[in-house]
Amino acid sequence: MSIFYCYFASMNWITLLKHFQSYLRIERGLSKNTIDNYTFDIERLMAYLEQNQVLVSPVKISEEQVQQFIYAISKEVNPRSQSRIISGLKSFFSYLIFEDYRTDNPMELIEAPRIGRKLPDTLAVSEIDALIAAIDLSKPEGERNRAMLETLYGCGLRVSELIALKISDLFFDEEFIKVTGKGNKQRFVPIGPNTQKFIRFYQQKRSHLPIQKGHEDTLFLNRRGRQLSRAMVFTIIKTLAEEINLHKTISPHTFRHSFATHLLENGADLRSIQLLLGHESITTTEIYVHLDRKHLTQVLQRFHPRK
Repeated sequence: MSIFYCYFASMNWITLLKHFQSYLRIERGLSKNTIDNYTFDIERLMAYLEQNQVLVSPVKISEEQVQQFIYAISKEVNPRSQSRIISGLKSFFSYLIFEDYRTDNPMELIEAPRIGRKLPDTLAVSEIDALIAAIDLSKPEGERNRAMLETLYGCGLRVSELIALKISDLFFDEEFIKVTGKGNKQRFVPIGPNTQKFIRFYQQKRSHLPIQKGHEDTLFLNRRGRQLSRAMVFTIIKTLAEEINLHKTISPHTFRHSFATHLLENGADLRSIQLLLGHESITTTEIYVHLDRKHLTQVLQRFHPRK
């Protein structure tokens, strides 16, 4: 352990960071991935201070010292990453004010760089069909992979929501599933007959797996009988894309984007899509309005009185 690390610990960096992590987890209910990102941002500032031998506590660090750090990282990361780091540090110092460690936020006057809104990639229905058709159902994991992709696209789930799905979350008689989203917020999402059918096919195979203790209620399992990882779902989709020579960079989130886009193209309203996706703000959902200019033109021509 370096001298500077010990010094940081004595100056409350480590202690306050741990308190901040607990606050994010318990009071704000944020996911582990989000908390890890916040932690990385703060540790990056700590590393910069250590490298430049700036011995200052989080309670005493000045706006000028933080600005120097932001200027330094602007040469190393893209504007989107820079914006995320600034956001993470603002949250940390706001927490210190909330807990009466500071009376001011040294990030208050620091603005994030302007970044263009990146439109999500989407798949055509035919491409989704081709990906699912490429699954080898003769393999032990075939039924599971088909059920997973059908659920991703049929219900518009995040990959974290998919792998956390429980058997007890399935309410097929009512045609809904219970989904636990960001911040442990729960919502009920309709599930169609086809998706239900493929999940039932998989459950027949699942019943023969050696299920590990603590994973009895987990729906999608790996071959060792434990919850699947996010990385495994990414790998499955990437492999299928290569098999059908799909020249697009896709991920599990691509199925979620496609779900929302296809709903919008077929006439669904934004508010309904917002509820289905579990977006806290409709501003997040509005990104899908920008995806299909042709669709918007058709809407204008159909509904405007001076078409």
